[in-house]
Amino acid sequence: MKLKKEYDLICVGGGIMSATLALITKLLKPEMNILILERLDKVAQESSAAWNNAGTGHSALCELNYCPEEDGKVSIKKAIDICTQYETSKQFWSYLTKEGLLDNPEDFITTVKHHSWVLGAENAAYLEERFRTLKEHFMFDAIEFTKEIDTMKEWFPLIANDRTEDEIMAASKMNRGTEMNYGSLTEKLFSILENEFDTPVHCNMEVLDIDPDTDLDWTVEIKNLKTDKEYQLEAAHVFIGAGGGSLLLLQKVEIDEKEGYGGFPVSGEWLVCTNDDVINQHNAKVYSKAGLGDPPMSTPHLDTRYIDGKRQLIFGPFAGFSPKFLKEGSSLDLFKSIQFDNIPSMLGAFWHNLPLTQYLIEQVMMSKEDRMDSLRKFVKNANSNDWEVLKAGQRVQIIKKDEFEGGKLQFGTEVISSKDGSITCLLGASPGASTATSIMLEVVEKAFPELMHSKKGKQLLKEIVPLYKTEVTKELFEKELEKSKVALGL
Repeated sequence: MKLKKEYDLICVGGGIMSATLALITKLLKPEMNILILERLDKVAQESSAAWNNAGTGHSALCELNYCPEEDGKVSIKKAIDICTQYETSKQFWSYLTKEGLLDNPEDFITTVKHHSWVLGAENAAYLEERFRTLKEHFMFDAIEFTKEIDTMKEWFPLIANDRTEDEIMAASKMNRGTEMNYGSLTEKLFSILENEFDTPVHCNMEVLDIDPDTDLDWTVEIKNLKTDKEYQLEAAHVFIGAGGGSLLLLQKVEIDEKEGYGGFPVSGEWLVCTNDDVINQHNAKVYSKAGLGDPPMSTPHLDTRYIDGKRQLIFGPFAGFSPKFLKEGSSLDLFKSIQFDNIPSMLGAFWHNLPLTQYLIEQVMMSKEDRMDSLRKFVKNANSNDWEVLKAGQRVQIIKKDEFEGGKLQFGTEVISSKDGSITCLLGASPGASTATSIMLEVVEKAFPELMHSKKGKQLLKEIVPLYKTEVTKELFEKELEKSKVALGL
């Protein structure tokens, strides 16, 4: 293994975030000297791996938590933001495809219709109001809505066929929804970096510490897990994109911006169908509402997946608790993360999220048959013999300081950076991978503003991601939607 001594950028973590950041940076400045470090023996093995996430192209077409109800009205502001960010990601992948860099997009993206489906009069009224509100916006004007059971039998027969006329239900449909294999995409992006941009990806390399040095650079201490040999590298910029492991590494970095941050780890499980006859009866992603008082992460959904060329069917997610911050992490991770400066945040978040604690305890105590009972709210006659429990990925939700509550549990993602942008860190979870391009453009903006604001940079970004930092009109949106559809074979 050959390592240079100095780098312009070191990316910690071999997931979709590091791959996206490194590739955008290389496109803007090909001579940039970049190194990727991954702790495991392959890239894309944690949050980016296909079975470790829902595989939904999160674009707010079916996820009800992006359209909260406020004073009887449905807000779609977050839905517009998420949709724009996902379409920006599709533009980036489309550009790479058109340039001949990214091959066979069908390996990572497939058209699968996105549905929302609810039971009960109150939920049906909400879904209808959401439909009316979304329909008025050009990003969602193709949405369809029904309360008719016969229509639902056409849309998702596995759910609707065993229903009776007296059940109050409602559903919506968006035809342009997508199913994603982020693991396959991540592997392809790293292949482009290695083969086209001479950017090395070194696995089995654990980052031990990141310290400032006297030349305004960062000293990155690493260990080869195969040989136990340790190295010191210099980098002008460091990006920490190590999924759940990012927080523990950030806490070792000497910047004021890290203070007060904590993390709450949540594990996940799926029910995975093993009966091809059942799998072939469903070709959709169907999202419902989280239970009363349950967190957004608990939104149940029945999803068609395409993983390694095979059609799959999953239901979940079921949450659990583990003190690990990574699926391949340590049981001491949570305890190591508790520090003097984040104790008020951690205690405040715990106190104000007691229902979440109760929810996680209930989830941990669930047997397989309990999980099957949850599935039977979707598929009434689901047979336990047709389903097995599969462990999903490990997530760490952000806990940050709050002047009123001491600490607040925050769902989503957040970029923490030093004042000069020389070190950046990504914390948080969903909808991460779907919005990776927009998030990493934010990192480039902080770390390399000169690349973003140069005449060449502006022109290239306009070509790569036309929706980025642009007033999105109906004409522009529809034009770019069609271009991505053609480029990605959707």
